[in-house]
Amino acid sequence: MIAERDNPVEPPSYKSAFITVLGRPNVGKSSLVNKLCGEKIAITSNKPQTTRHKIRGVLHRPDAQLIFVDTPGIHKPRTSLGERLNTKAVSTLTEIDIVCFVVDATSPIGPGDRYIAEKLGLETIVLVNKCDKAKKPQIAERLLEASELSFSEYFPVSAKTGEGLPVLVEHLFGLTQEGPMFFPAEQITDMSDRDYVAELVREQLLRIMEKEIPHSIATRVTEWEWPRIRIEILVERESQKGIVIGHKGENLKKVGTQVRKQLAEGAYIELQVNVDKNWQKRPDEIERLGY
Repeated sequence: MIAERDNPVEPPSYKSAFITVLGRPNVGKSSLVNKLCGEKIAITSNKPQTTRHKIRGVLHRPDAQLIFVDTPGIHKPRTSLGERLNTKAVSTLTEIDIVCFVVDATSPIGPGDRYIAEKLGLETIVLVNKCDKAKKPQIAERLLEASELSFSEYFPVSAKTGEGLPVLVEHLFGLTQEGPMFFPAEQITDMSDRDYVAELVREQLLRIMEKEIPHSIATRVTEWEWPRIRIEILVERESQKGIVIGHKGENLKKVGTQVRKQLAEGAYIELQVNVDKNWQKRPDEIERLGY
């Protein structure tokens, strides 16, 4: 008994890993991170370049945590903003332990996918997403195409239904190594409340705007005196301002209603639309907006 007290059994060591989630626009990266973490971490839409920030979402276990880094879709840039988003996405490769490369099960692996693949190491894990939308022959074809990239592991998954994710999560936890608890157990993201609300507004605008306008929209919180929150919506041209506002403010009313539903009861949302000419092409303004 004395020997046991002098030599107590040490608790198991804690493990952690940073996992970057990379891929072309619209392959479902943000939806995957949300599903993996069990909470809405990042906004989603069917518009390219929805994600503009590196957003971290955390999946906790008593002895380990996985920190998923959602990244902007890598694409051929046409503006300074596009170049900045690509740089953000690629920069995560030097900051993480595990790379998950996401491709779309419903479309062939193309030049955009291969362009990204060339930047990745052989230990990369390929996630063939949207298997809920693809037929079995399509999934098989996509896995065969992906195998030609010569990466380490391949997982057919669905961000919508959760298909394949439990197996993936177990595999990822198996790859974690001893490391610190970077985030406390109650924290599931590093995004501030202000940034999150601004992103919720942009998400709703993306869902009702068409054509080129979604790319011209930026949002930021300018005042936060709970329960009153004022969010500035920026567009690039005067002609876009009226479209965003809508007839008699209809669009802004829809956006405010949907955002309030996702916040604590009592929140009051005030939306203001301003023109910031060609902000996407001005590096100084991109920096000011936090992109």
